[in-house]
Amino acid sequence: MNDFAQQVIDWQQQQGRHDLPWQQAITPYKVLVSELMLQQTQVSTVIPYFQRWLARFPDVETLAQAEQDEVMALWQGLGYYARARNLHKAAKAIAELGAFPSDLVSLQQIPGIGRYTAGAILSFAYDAYGPIVDGNVRRLFCRYFALEGHAGQSQLEKRLWQLAEQLTPAQNNRRFAQGLLDLGATLCTARKPDCERCPLQADCQAYRLQQVEHFPRPKPKKVKPSKEGHFLWVQQQDQLLLEQRPDSGIWSSLLALPQVDPADPVLQQAESVGSFRHQFSHYQLEATIWQPQQQVEELAGQGWYHRRQLTEVALPAPIRKWIEQQLKQSGVD
Repeated sequence: MNDFAQQVIDWQQQQGRHDLPWQQAITPYKVLVSELMLQQTQVSTVIPYFQRWLARFPDVETLAQAEQDEVMALWQGLGYYARARNLHKAAKAIAELGAFPSDLVSLQQIPGIGRYTAGAILSFAYDAYGPIVDGNVRRLFCRYFALEGHAGQSQLEKRLWQLAEQLTPAQNNRRFAQGLLDLGATLCTARKPDCERCPLQADCQAYRLQQVEHFPRPKPKKVKPSKEGHFLWVQQQDQLLLEQRPDSGIWSSLLALPQVDPADPVLQQAESVGSFRHQFSHYQLEATIWQPQQQVEELAGQGWYHRRQLTEVALPAPIRKWIEQQLKQSGVD
């Protein structure tokens, strides 16, 4: 075993995290769920969602048989809803196979399972050879080897995966992979890294150069464009008109206030009753909510929902927040 791997494994055994929910009674399914939830989401946020998820969908077969609406509702609040759809698709594919694949190539053929997730499943579920590169590993490798470039650059990503394949040992991979993630999450952090406690300090090239916080290089920032969105507030006694979003695009498959084109005639006789701003990864949404002054015809994909049902359906977080504020202002409990 190489010195790098041994140092990571020894440190993880003594100082790493061992009590996370998905580390208990490990199964490939638990690893899959946790890894998809942890994409772009902090551990502290994921833990209660993971626990609720396992309580409702304890195994891949249960998830595979679930309706998409229930899956999306349980994911509500975690954001990046494509992850929930990918998890559901993966569960269906695995249930059809009859078992989780146990090699990198077969795992990556499952919808929603990419190179990192496949490596994580092999490492954590099977304690087998499974190279991984995520944000924590990228930061750690970029500093340890003083690698130039920023996230997303093909040359850097190729080099990172080469290093992962070379450094991942033939055994004890569960502890090695967890050690990489733990080091990145607790010591080799993006800001104010704790180099003095790091077991890799002696051979860290960025530390030798006294440029730890310069690696990895920040990704050049792009100015986010703004887009307008126009939504309808149509209330009928204690019921609200909602529509099912398309399977692609923002808030896909969720329920939301009906969205209309700015040239839609209904807006010519409508009153603005509010607005909100929401940041997506690629643009900023400037949303205006309109209350039509004429009767609105219910269209395909739309339906009336009683206010008591709103807690049970999957709504985008900014839409839910606005609806709750509006109902509260209007005196509806």
